[in-house]
Amino acid sequence: MQLDSPSERSTRSEAVPNALDARVLAVVVGAAALAASLNVPYGGQLAAVAAFVVLAAAGVVGHLVGERRLRRLTGDLVERWADAGGRIEDVTRSSAGLRTEWTVRTPEGPVTVGGLALAPISRLSVEWRGTGDAFPAAEVEADLDRFAEQWHAEIFDLQ
Repeated sequence: MQLDSPSERSTRSEAVPNALDARVLAVVVGAAALAASLNVPYGGQLAAVAAFVVLAAAGVVGHLVGERRLRRLTGDLVERWADAGGRIEDVTRSSAGLRTEWTVRTPEGPVTVGGLALAPISRLSVEWRGTGDAFPAAEVEADLDRFAEQWHAEIFDLQ
């Protein structure tokens, strides 16, 4: 399921809001500026500006791709939990440090799904009542059904 094409969205998937995080973008731009400033003594200001543009663009694209991946995984998890009989009340954007997070509200309590949205090192974490796991996003994508089933059992079946 694609969260990014409006013609294919379900009502549950539309509930996962966009989570572009200005703090992550600020860190990326700051790191690009620092790295570019190291080029001034060796390549001059033109090399520093070029390095800044390349590094900042790469960092912003990395964040956008990572955020999109985490949003898609969150939507897929919510959909699988609902299809397996779990009641999902709402999905909202939440914030904690430099993590991109969503809070999935259920009758069993809030579930925090999120992680580091910076491709290619994106990580997805799920936390519920103090219990949490974090995995590389690529690993979760490869085995999403098992991951969703395990967390569904943890959240909705074990009362």
